[in-house]
Amino acid sequence: MHADSGSAQNETIDKDLPIIDCHHHLWIHDGKTYLLPEFSADLASGHNIVATVYVECNSMYRDRGPVPLRSVGEAEFVASVFAAGERSATSTAVCAGFVGAADLTLGAEVETVLDALAAGSNGLLRGVRGAAAWDEDPSINTGVRPYAPRGLLRDPRFREGFAKLAGRGLTYDAWQYHSQLGDLCELADAFPDTPIIVDHCGGLVRIARYANEGNFEYWRSQLASVARRPNTFVKIGGLAPKRCGFAYATRERPPTAVELAKDWRPYIETCVEFFGPDRCMFESNFPVDRVAGTYHSVWNAFKMCVSSMSHDEKLSLFCNTARHVYRLH
Repeated sequence: MHADSGSAQNETIDKDLPIIDCHHHLWIHDGKTYLLPEFSADLASGHNIVATVYVECNSMYRDRGPVPLRSVGEAEFVASVFAAGERSATSTAVCAGFVGAADLTLGAEVETVLDALAAGSNGLLRGVRGAAAWDEDPSINTGVRPYAPRGLLRDPRFREGFAKLAGRGLTYDAWQYHSQLGDLCELADAFPDTPIIVDHCGGLVRIARYANEGNFEYWRSQLASVARRPNTFVKIGGLAPKRCGFAYATRERPPTAVELAKDWRPYIETCVEFFGPDRCMFESNFPVDRVAGTYHSVWNAFKMCVSSMSHDEKLSLFCNTARHVYRLH
């Protein structure tokens, strides 16, 4: 019986498998709160979450001071959450790693921001994320951030700032649409010593002009090109938002884990096929992906999609890749 059918709907699949949730947020957004108490309740819902990585989301910024340094407020917030988790002696190391926000178009001057993020996070900084999403169709942007400048990943000033990451042992989390993955390949080639983590299955889009039968093969071909760059990794998840075309927000009831697995399996299997378990890591993308259901059901769906894989492969996908890439203890 499936974990989401009949009386077994609340069962946890493979409940002892250790998981590092490598991509989540904490925020107060549009009057809705998702902070440590809410996240802790999700973490306690049944899966063995051993650690988490907080990824920047314009949360808790400073409201004064130099604009480039305002994101340091988020670093300080993350340090406080990590410390609170340690004091509570929970089984999960919440915010054990931090991916911060720094404007790489500052060029070499971004080093001041990187120094401040490292200090403000009390040593939790592991990388930065760049928001480079752009499309000629403004309706594709269904999120809360404005489009980045067109061609940002090719911008010389951006690359001057990007060049400062490798020497500090920092990673780059890449957030763009799958139509922009060619630019990301060029960036990976130009900086082969910088680990690049491709968020959200490459930034899948399945709406507007991307809502056609050929889009899957187009996405697949772009992702295959990225995977040929050995310094790239992929986060598997982030498939719930409106741009992904599954329309979860319009359903009368949230999908079950079985239904999610059916929707997501072709994309998850493709990521693992191209990158291999040692370069893939599952992410919850909570609270953004709450539109697809509960934290518990999302992780059950992920486990269903790779149920035929070996225990060692699952360890890589759910825990060890993230531990290695983000240098977690």
